[in-house]
Amino acid sequence: MFGDYTLGELGAILAMQGFAGLSLFSVFVLMALGLAIIFGQMGVINMAHGEFMILGAYVTFICSSLTASYAPALFPVYFFAAMALAFVASFALGLLVEWSMIRFLYHRPLDTLLATWGLSLILQQLYRSVFGAREVGVTLPDWLMGSVALTDLIEIPINGLFVMALTFLIAGGVYALMYHSTFGRQVRAVLQNRVMAGAVGINTRRVDRITFALGCGIAGIAGSAFTMIGSTGPTAGQLYIVDTFLVVVFGGAASLLGTIASAFTISQAQSTLEFFLSGSMAKVLTLLTVVGILMLRPQGLFTLNIRR
Repeated sequence: MFGDYTLGELGAILAMQGFAGLSLFSVFVLMALGLAIIFGQMGVINMAHGEFMILGAYVTFICSSLTASYAPALFPVYFFAAMALAFVASFALGLLVEWSMIRFLYHRPLDTLLATWGLSLILQQLYRSVFGAREVGVTLPDWLMGSVALTDLIEIPINGLFVMALTFLIAGGVYALMYHSTFGRQVRAVLQNRVMAGAVGINTRRVDRITFALGCGIAGIAGSAFTMIGSTGPTAGQLYIVDTFLVVVFGGAASLLGTIASAFTISQAQSTLEFFLSGSMAKVLTLLTVVGILMLRPQGLFTLNIRR
């Protein structure tokens, strides 16, 4: 597998695949952050999480098309507005879904799995009816195009650097929200002891609703980031949902640091193996490795010591 390459070529390949893996890492982190918040806080298995991501991608596509047609002078900066709108749209849909369906299914994980799987099929068909079955691509501003040459063999795409910067910004914002705000203290109180949190005056239903919507909103931002590395279709979200659950379980549910470490490990492994093997074999080897580690450490890489 490695014999056909010189040491210099092999180093360049590993570096390029490492940077490509960082783009995948960014999408994994943004997807897994929202899923970890939902699953860690409420124990809800949200199989429609990928469709919330695709909603953000379609909102970005609409913003791109409308700006190019009606306000071309604003095209260089439209992407920032698109990300904000993607968050708002996914957050609003998350509020609606939690109010109309999820709130009746708490403490029934298998029911939430089936209900959200059905929701994912409904949303896929809705996207197919509105946008068509074909995949669509987003036109990026010129300043997001091109690459930065580190050496003669290694180039880093600018949009990949932007996605990574966005990921660290969002992760930092989530950390600040969860550990340095009143809402974050309420979320952690409900996570540790729901009955006691309600007894001291915390509206646990409101915390659940906003937490679910927040996780969905972060998935919408992941959808905006996803448009930089791939085309958008009605079923594109399902391509990432299994990997995202894998990231959350491997890192440890409700652990922000574990989610980031898990996303980095899995994305780098997949990206590197895909160059030397087929994509399916890379996924199989990564999955087998993660399953083997979970057999030895079923709680994941990081855990939180809490009382139920």
